[in-house]
Amino acid sequence: MTHPFLDLAPLSAARFADVADRVARLLGTRNDVVITQGEALLPLEGAIRGCAGPGTVALNVVTGPYGQTFGDWLRDCGATVHDLAVPFHTAVTARQIREALAEHPEIDFVSLVHAEAATGNTNPVGEIGEVVREHGALLYLDAVASVGAEPVLTDAWGVDLCVIGAQKALGGPAGVSAVSVSERAWARMAANPRAPRHSYLSLLDWKERWIDRGRTALLHAPAQLEMLALEACVERVEGEGLDALMARHASAAAATRAGVVALGGGLEPYVHQARDAAPVATTLRTPAGVVASELVARALAADPALPLAAGGGALASEMIRVNHYGRDATPGAVQGSLAALGAALAERGAEVDLAGALRAAASAWK
Repeated sequence: MTHPFLDLAPLSAARFADVADRVARLLGTRNDVVITQGEALLPLEGAIRGCAGPGTVALNVVTGPYGQTFGDWLRDCGATVHDLAVPFHTAVTARQIREALAEHPEIDFVSLVHAEAATGNTNPVGEIGEVVREHGALLYLDAVASVGAEPVLTDAWGVDLCVIGAQKALGGPAGVSAVSVSERAWARMAANPRAPRHSYLSLLDWKERWIDRGRTALLHAPAQLEMLALEACVERVEGEGLDALMARHASAAAATRAGVVALGGGLEPYVHQARDAAPVATTLRTPAGVVASELVARALAADPALPLAAGGGALASEMIRVNHYGRDATPGAVQGSLAALGAALAERGAEVDLAGALRAAASAWK
């Protein structure tokens, strides 16, 4: 008996290369794009280990938990790391980046997260990229959460290493990811004696055995189902239009924020300024005495399919995430989340204005 998920024709190198080219267009880049066979942590770590070593001096921007992870990897590679940490309820500024580079002019690598889905903030990469380019450092960007939800202009911003995953705003699979690599970044890896080679973490293997040989033979058998799902995901994005997709996410964020402000009950946006809030997800701070994970559990009891989650780690006690990305960037998902949170707060005796919240959300959706 044949099975549509099991009895598949092998994925050809030409088809693999075509998907990579379509991802490159999505990122606005002419740089090489490598599709990596795993969750986005694979190219995120591979890019750092490829470029960083004992001679590297890095500015690591921390606006959430992933920035902390990048600093750990850089130090493990032997790099000298200067962390620039800002409160998670805000975003880093180009001025702060400029000041850090002036204080440490030897910095040659800057690591940054574009949108932090875990904390709900987003950083002004266009402005930051200009500062980093003037300084001459490599710019490494985690755009996993931002791609599809807001502009990711890899070449225009001067991003040397841009890592994405498909599982958030693009509405695709979690098990496949991609990284665009500039010529400067390739040169840095080639000169790094500690860059992984003959390893699943090695981007140089992909350059030497795939890109430099004309993309005619794959390094290893691709994750077939994930690659086909990524292809379908890109087709769906192309069909809707990237601008329309980003507009849908922006509307979801605006509607959620407006609805929460109108809802009351002590719930409020975690990121203070709307300009710093990521369109991929809206984070909320619970009122004093209300444990976020418990409130989310109450809200999900009514509808487990709602895109609600408590914050990770220590944030589980005070933060709620409305993950309005991909297929959940819709008025229904936003209104359902507001209704469930309002009902859960009302059960605790809080005074909420659910009708007002839904009106505000509907009015804010553009």
